Amino acid sequence: MKTSRRKAAINLMVHWDQRITFLMNRGLRWRTVSPFFRVISKLGNGRFWYALMVILPMRYGHYGFNASLHMGLTALVTLVVYKSVKGVTQRPRPGDVYDAIMQGTAALDEYSFPSGHTMHAVSFTVIAVAWFPSLLPGLLSFTLLVAWSRVILGLHYPTDVILGALFGMIISQLSLAFVF
Repeated sequence: MKTSRRKAAINLMVHWDQRITFLMNRGLRWRTVSPFFRVISKLGNGRFWYALMVILPMRYGHYGFNASLHMGLTALVTLVVYKSVKGVTQRPRPGDVYDAIMQGTAALDEYSFPSGHTMHAVSFTVIAVAWFPSLLPGLLSFTLLVAWSRVILGLHYPTDVILGALFGMIISQLSLAFVF
């Protein structure tokens, strides 16, 4: 009995994961959506975060340097976790599974789970906001856009993004425990 319930719950989750992916991906049909989210995705690939890590020491001196160093070291841990999990799970991207999914930009690697963009965005945001609480509104907004971009562009399922965010949160919280 428990096995059938578990299987039914998993099937329901997979159904909704696919359904939400299809619905969000339909946004690419609008002319302005695709270019906007491609730019967000490209910035979320590191450019935005690296720029922030350069700006912080310039603006806040040694304190900003320490924050940037913290972000950079945590990024290395996040990268190892991301690559390890992707290598084990090997979940194909939605655009590789369903012909109806339009890929709005090229994928950086072959697999979907977890979303590395989201994992890094959450991790960077949590750490940057711990050091500089006033950055919360801007960084939270950007992080949400990065997460949405991954599904809208047909590169990830919502569960890839949600669990990528969870991994990013856990990694950043653990790193904060060592620093603060």
